[in-house]
Amino acid sequence: MSFRLQPPAPARPNRCQLFGPGSRPELFAKMAASAADVINLDLEDSVAPADKAQARANITRAVSEVDWGNKTLSVRINGLDTPFWYRDVVDLLEQAGERLDQIMIPKVGCAADVYAVDALVTACEAAAGRKKRISLEVIIETAAGIAHVEEIAASSPRLQAMSLGAADFAASMGMQTTGIGGTQENYYMHREGAKYWSDPWHWAQAAIVAACRTHGVLPVDGPFGDFSDEEGFRAQARRSATLGMVGKWAIHPKQVALANEVFTPSEAAVTEAREILAAMEAAKAAGQGAAVYKGRLVDIASMRQAEVIVRQADIISGNR
Repeated sequence: MSFRLQPPAPARPNRCQLFGPGSRPELFAKMAASAADVINLDLEDSVAPADKAQARANITRAVSEVDWGNKTLSVRINGLDTPFWYRDVVDLLEQAGERLDQIMIPKVGCAADVYAVDALVTACEAAAGRKKRISLEVIIETAAGIAHVEEIAASSPRLQAMSLGAADFAASMGMQTTGIGGTQENYYMHREGAKYWSDPWHWAQAAIVAACRTHGVLPVDGPFGDFSDEEGFRAQARRSATLGMVGKWAIHPKQVALANEVFTPSEAAVTEAREILAAMEAAKAAGQGAAVYKGRLVDIASMRQAEVIVRQADIISGNR
């Protein structure tokens, strides 16, 4: 273990982030009543340029007027290459209530992007006398973003979460696909007359998880575009969870339950994890560094793995 220990990620549920356009205020109450852990009200891609100002006003009012319960409330601002983003930040922090928790920055390509938003947020907080410190989340959705992913993860103490945005990422990388997440028809291996599909997003997800875990940030999987394909969503979510991601976006209400299902440790998994911890405690009491659990060796590394599952279950149950 390095002398410089990994900081822990924020201890909050983040199994599902439900997105909705700021131009559709009639959806806000339904989003608030959903089972999603995080609500992302959107000012970026889902809002037409002509509707940006009205969407911003809708969200600014809704922050205080809608009962968001105990959810994390986040707003995705427009990209830093647009003329909209600074006004998004200023209006949200000067006019929206203290209920706002987080700002999501899209298409982050380097640490300086986060610094720019952090600086503006800090000035607005001071000018408005806001008591609650706003956190940040970012989306990796460009070639530059993945190339600089570790410096981005270390860019600000405000940063709490990082997601992979598959569609824009694919475009930036020049990938020959129009799919948003999931396996891609032409990304396969061939052996003995059979095709085997692999995951084209795996390497990028692994890079994001490593950067996030190094710097105490929550790694989150992004959207799955075909909301009619529940098994496809489950499959990608399970791959993401196995890699160490804590949750996934929902771009349709039916995806909320699927994300919660996958990213909530099962009762069987939690029971096994607690039994492994108990077996290791007994081994330590006997002066041993390892134990046998259900016919397999478990040791201190097994404890750390089990603790991840138990901690995640405790965070989720503690928020209910």
